[in-house]
Formats: sequence, structure tokens, C-alpha cells
Amino acid sequence: MEHLPVMFAEALQQLAIKKDGIYLDCTFGRGGHSLGILNLLGEQGRLLAFDRDWDAINSDYAQTLQKDERFKLIHACFSELENTIANEGLLGKIDGILIDLGVSSPQLDNPERGFSFLRDGPLDMRMDGLSGVSAEQWLANVDEKYLVKILFEYGEEKFARRIAKAIVETRAIIPISTTRQLADLIAQTIHTREKHKHPATRTFQAIRIEINRELDELKTVLQQSVRVLKPEGRLVVISFHSLEDRIVKRFIKDESGAKYNPSRLPIKEVDMAKGSLKKIGKALSAEQLEVNENPRSRSAVMRVAERLV
Repeated sequence: MEHLPVMFAEALQQLAIKKDGIYLDCTFGRGGHSLGILNLLGEQGRLLAFDRDWDAINSDYAQTLQKDERFKLIHACFSELENTIANEGLLGKIDGILIDLGVSSPQLDNPERGFSFLRDGPLDMRMDGLSGVSAEQWLANVDEKYLVKILFEYGEEKFARRIAKAIVETRAIIPISTTRQLADLIAQTIHTREKHKHPATRTFQAIRIEINRELDELKTVLQQSVRVLKPEGRLVVISFHSLEDRIVKRFIKDESGAKYNPSRLPIKEVDMAKGSLKKIGKALSAEQLEVNENPRSRSAVMRVAERLV
């Protein structure tokens, strides 16, 4: 339990934890945030944690925390939030929701998971490691035009067409089945280098997002969070790339303020209903000391909102 997740202190502070409150950690990972929340709860407080990764569910971290009667760990993805909380009889009773969208260190460090181009392993990338299509299977069958679209939109890769063409040409000769094989292929295809960034970074991100439906899952959990939170309950989201952050920023903006377009007159009374959330402060970034100790926190952005009464 020595691991401290990104923006640990800020997350706990922004959740505004009440000792007898009920909280939800949507991304258990190594359990760092969950442990921090539990340490601030009293005997009547409760914490539920989610993770779609079976390795996280079965980890030593999870086994340790589950000895605490105030804690419950649930295997579920974001889109199952509302149904799961409803089954617990806690819909509209949650005091705070934390969503840390970063890929966990155990996922990156384990070559068998296929998330990292720095370690050779099977080209998998599935968050739960079991269901759905692996990255290898997806790459073997994806249409070239669709691959270009995914690399460009999810990876913001300006060499998307060149990389997609190389992948399609290569797979016609030999299957692309390992992380090293894909990373080397991309490195050979792209001759321009971004400072401090491996040529395969954007492609790996794009493929991972696609096969795990990460952005769709994020949009769904944000919408459901409003119905899960109690009045004055906090929503705290930590994102690590611009695609995620834009979704979170837009969601909070859309759910804040009056739900009408002032250019459309006359304004009906029903259109004057207030939004369901209010934004709390400005977007936060990791302190320089944390960035120095953990370079991965450099891209972290935290946004906070509160459920209106």
C-alpha cells in the first residue's frame, strides 16, 4: 500500500469527505485513493470501489482493503455504475465520486497485458483481460480507413494514414501479435520524432481507447453520476489526455447553469430549469514537486463539480 496515485492529496481534498458519508472510487487500481478515503471515514462511513480489471479485483491490495467492513469492491465497468448503485440501494445517496482515468501502473508494468510498447508481450490491451476483442484480433481485421480514423481521432496522430497503411501491408504478410512488433513497425514508419515521446505512443493510446470503448464509457459514467450523487455530492475526475479532459469539461459546462438557449424566444418555464451540477473552482494540475517525483502526473488534469439540490 505504499503506492500513492496521481494528485492524491488534491483528490481527497476536493471530495470534501464527511466521516459518515458514502463514497465511490470508480477506478480502484492499486487501491491508493480508496485507502486514503477510508482513512478519512468514521465507523459509519462507507466506500464502494469499482474496477473492470480482474487483476485489480484479485490483487493483494484488494484483499487487504476488503478486510475493512466499510469497504466493498465490485467488478464492473463505468457504464454499469447506475445499475450497480441502485442494486445496493444507494441511488441518489452517494456523497462523492472519484474517477481516475489513468492506466494503472500494474497494467503498464505487466508485459502480458500488452499496454506498453516498452516491454515485449502479447498485443492484448483489454482492461479486463478476458472479454472482448484483443488488440491483436482487432488489428488483424480492422478496415484501413477506419484504422486511420481511430488513429487520428483517438491518438491525434498526424501520421495516421502512413501508420495504417504500414499495418495493413504488414499483416498481409505476417500477423502483428506482439507489442514490440507493433512498436518497431511504427518506429520504422515514422521518421519524425516528438520530444520525450516514443513514435508508438499515440497509436497505442488510440488502439487501447478503441478496444475498451473508453470514451463511450466515460460519457456514460458522467451522465449516470448525476443520478447517483446526492445533493451537494462531489464529482472529481482526473484525466490524462486532451480527449478525456474535453469530454469532462464539456459535460460539467453543459450540466451547469440554465438549460435554455437565450437566442430562442420566447423562453418557456420548463426551459428555465437549472442545471444539475455546478463547477467547483478551476481545473487543477499536479504540483511541480509531484511531477518531479512522478513524471506521469505531468499531464494530469482534475475537474470538480457538485450536485445541485
